[in-house]
Amino acid sequence: MTANAAALAATVILLFAMGYFFLASPAFLLVKLDIPQVSQLLRGMFNIQFVMMSVAGVFGTLAFAAAGHPAFALGVGVVAAFAILGRRWFMDKMDAQMSARDSGDRDAVRRLRRLHWAGMLGNAVLLFAFVSSIPHVAV
Repeated sequence: MTANAAALAATVILLFAMGYFFLASPAFLLVKLDIPQVSQLLRGMFNIQFVMMSVAGVFGTLAFAAAGHPAFALGVGVVAAFAILGRRWFMDKMDAQMSARDSGDRDAVRRLRRLHWAGMLGNAVLLFAFVSSIPHVAV
């Protein structure tokens, strides 16, 4: 596989991961997060999103560096770093709100919903930034 083909594969994988989450996560806006099974499913979806972005981001960084696109490699590296470092923080916040909800804190569901919105917004910003930068790599 050539370096440019690896960079293309990394782009497709990253777009798939971000696009899937962009389309799937709003469905959780239609359900109540005070149901433990629903919030566990949402937590699992966020967790796998962070893992997929980490793996694809590291692969993409290496592929774009090998293909001779250092600026794009740096950008994808930032996405990978965000996913790697943000995963622990985000999952800890989600676990804390789920525990607070289970302990009877009525505001925990609202804070959990805010985390959900923040995660969707962060993914959308990364997705649109990534898509808008593709024409600059193709030049």
